[in-house]
Amino acid sequence: MKDKKDLPVICCEGEAPECGCGPAEQQEQNYAAAGYPWQIGLVKTPVGPVPRVATALERKDIVGGWKARWGMGRMDYRIPPGLYAVGEPDHNSPVLVSGNYKLSFDSLRRELSPLNLWLIIIDTKGINVWCAAGKGSFGTAELVQRIGKVCLKDLVGHREIILPQLAAPGVSAHKVFKQSGFKVVYGPVRASDIPAFLQMGCKATPHMRQVSFALRERLQVIPVELVSMTKPVLGIILALLLLNSLVLLRDGTFPASAILLGQTLAHVAPFLGAILIGTVLVPVLLPYIPGRAFAWKGFVLGVLWTLAFVLFIAPAAGWLQMASYFLLLPAIAAFLSMNFTGASTYTSLSGVVKEMSLALPVIVISAGLGICGFIVSLFV
Repeated sequence: MKDKKDLPVICCEGEAPECGCGPAEQQEQNYAAAGYPWQIGLVKTPVGPVPRVATALERKDIVGGWKARWGMGRMDYRIPPGLYAVGEPDHNSPVLVSGNYKLSFDSLRRELSPLNLWLIIIDTKGINVWCAAGKGSFGTAELVQRIGKVCLKDLVGHREIILPQLAAPGVSAHKVFKQSGFKVVYGPVRASDIPAFLQMGCKATPHMRQVSFALRERLQVIPVELVSMTKPVLGIILALLLLNSLVLLRDGTFPASAILLGQTLAHVAPFLGAILIGTVLVPVLLPYIPGRAFAWKGFVLGVLWTLAFVLFIAPAAGWLQMASYFLLLPAIAAFLSMNFTGASTYTSLSGVVKEMSLALPVIVISAGLGICGFIVSLFV
């Protein structure tokens, strides 16, 4: 990649002050066609050279997206905000707006191959459109500022910009029009519908407005949750190793590695089951589990798992240990299930706040009692 000082500056010709494209903006707007694999040349425009975006994904893009879904470098998986071109856009071409999370950017550009348009990427701090809108980074102020920075008034003759429908919670359309002069038009939910949406004169069908959360979409949010559980699982294993070592020492038995490992793995199994229920089984079976609250769905499956474990896997466990399992395992599954409230289309902000305020105290108390009971059961 070229050094930033060697990259062409995307700015208004003559650095017109009204465009907000002065030397202070050069650091942020340095792009080069050769700097990124997804850029294929430059388009000459009245506001300066604009990088053209490739619509075909390369192997590096696919591998990068896979790594991001598994939580590897996810928070830094972003592209520079600014103005880009798709195809051969002109003065009358539509203007799309999206965030700078590269996984979202790749999902968008691969659907734009037959089109000629301008693409404004705003700084969402590397967060996807929906989450950025909820957190405020895909908001009115950033959008208006970016419109000025890329000199959009000098680039196109019309005064419309097309935003993702999922950006609506973070953007005040009337304020954008008042401050920038551009009317906000909300596009379809899915990038795959953009060509048809533009062909119909920026009119969306009911299907284009419908947000789905099908099995494939639910499966896509599982990997990052699994990866996030690596450290907690290691912590559980170490804690159980320590507890089992103390139990063996108390009984006057030197903690031989084979015995210690066997006891530890036996005690880890129920916790791993609860974790897999909260991170995998609940999102997979989400529409089929009774109840609306995610914590409740996790709790229901957690109770079923605990019942199966104490009846068929560890029937010889003492009553105190069984009781601790019923207090602890459903609480773990319920807590982890709530992580999906931010990824699901089934929830609202007020609903999530209400669920957490009701469920968290119960989960904490139940888990606390379960941990105490489990530790005591090992020594009794």
